[in-house]
Amino acid sequence: MKNAMKEKISRGETAFGVSLMFPSPQLVEMIAYAGFDWVLIDCEHGSIGLADVEVMAMAADASGITPIARPRSNESANIQAVMDRGVKGVQVPHVNTRSDAERIVKAVKFGAGAYRGLAAGTRPDRWGLGPKMTDFVVEANDTSLVCAQIEHQDAVSNIDEIVAVDGIDVFFIGPSDLSQSMGYPGDPKAPPVAEAIGATLRRIRDAGRTPGMPAAKSNVSDIVGAGCLYIYTHLPRLLGDGAETYLNAARRKAG
Repeated sequence: MKNAMKEKISRGETAFGVSLMFPSPQLVEMIAYAGFDWVLIDCEHGSIGLADVEVMAMAADASGITPIARPRSNESANIQAVMDRGVKGVQVPHVNTRSDAERIVKAVKFGAGAYRGLAAGTRPDRWGLGPKMTDFVVEANDTSLVCAQIEHQDAVSNIDEIVAVDGIDVFFIGPSDLSQSMGYPGDPKAPPVAEAIGATLRRIRDAGRTPGMPAAKSNVSDIVGAGCLYIYTHLPRLLGDGAETYLNAARRKAG
């Protein structure tokens, strides 16, 4: 049980992914074969159910890409549910306080005081047909990735306490929800929002932790330059960029 994406980030290398909001193991395979490192299976905003998560995680494993799930909410039960389907980690929304951050780690990891239940016969432990449960627990804790989403002005205010929590691998700034919480919905370039994003990135880096952000073709160089190692784009953006390039070339020839 490896997590190639987590290993890549731990080496200081950037991992590029694609977010999917609807169920399709075929698209997971295409994203892998196109050269991306990981796929975000988005249960918060998309139409993906738990059975879909399991099949999409299977497609990811088979095609050599790392599956990360965004659960429906930051509730421990929703986090455990996607982890039990066999994803290699979670990107948890709306982590606003230190206690939120501590709780999401306990929902992913096994051990004393954990909120995650330990059940034999789930996909992560090979349906109970894999190694001893004690060995599985150690391996699962070592390889699982925890990403906390910083997407509210309260989270920005509490960032120093949040980044001090052990067990979190990535602190992901969500510009859209952050802009909304600051009174500029849909405008992350508004000066107060842009300043908050820049300051939060600095706090994450200064603490020696790993930042992440979404990126489009137009700003991915800037996001990489800001030190983000965990980056994804949305599938519709990829389709839109590809369609624009194709149609512009076709219409120049046709015209």
